[in-house]
Amino acid sequence: MKRIVLVLVALSILLTCTQSFAGKIEEIKARGKLVCGVKDAVVPFGFVDEQSKQLVGFDVDICKYMADKLGVGLELKVVTSATRIPMLTQGSVDMVAATTTHKRERDEQVDFSITYFMDGQKLLVAKNSGIKSVADLAGKKVGSAQGSTSEKNIVVAQPKCEVKSYEGYPQAFLAMKQGKVDAVTTDSVILLGLKGSDEKPEDWAIVGDFISLEPYAVLVPENDSKLRDAVNFALMDMWKSGEYKKSFDKWLGPDTKYSYPTTWQMELWP
Repeated sequence: MKRIVLVLVALSILLTCTQSFAGKIEEIKARGKLVCGVKDAVVPFGFVDEQSKQLVGFDVDICKYMADKLGVGLELKVVTSATRIPMLTQGSVDMVAATTTHKRERDEQVDFSITYFMDGQKLLVAKNSGIKSVADLAGKKVGSAQGSTSEKNIVVAQPKCEVKSYEGYPQAFLAMKQGKVDAVTTDSVILLGLKGSDEKPEDWAIVGDFISLEPYAVLVPENDSKLRDAVNFALMDMWKSGEYKKSFDKWLGPDTKYSYPTTWQMELWP
């Protein structure tokens, strides 16, 4: 009997180890769908289309390309700046494409793909505010998203301002319209989305030099090199095939109201 118990324990340990080494890709393929975390209020990366009521945007296209590469369906789950890492570490999503900046401190919890978009942090202000740079924010109130790198960067850039945190950038923008904050700060392309989506975009201005560089990457679970490689290879394939440019031009090209001129090039491995 004792020998049988030992055998069963050994088999249980072996099964557990086999499952743990199977990795996320096998789990995704067995399930038949990729669960990807995206934002739902960040134009033009992840937002709800008014007509179709579906989640759309550049990050959504990234997720769709990943699912196609893996040969599975796609399920999108909404994340915020504050929830994206917890949802990934808890297994609610398989990966996250949600305007996430690759920061070294975040590497303690999750892993990152190569950079798939490069931006920098700036300020969105009322055109007649008189604010031209972070130097003008001394004694002012600045809105940003809770859990974002922008929230931390602005304190370093201008210690004399007061930072107000909101669930998302649209809420921070609304607060500025209501006179509760004097500026909104985050990546310039997100500010471009806020400004371009407003009824009176001419009333607002994106100002100042870059406060920080913001390289976007896809979040994947820590220590799963097979999935990380698959994501990296897919991003490079997307770039080389022209699908990346096609999606970029759709959301951020010169014929859109979110036109974002860039000379950035993706890292491509031989």
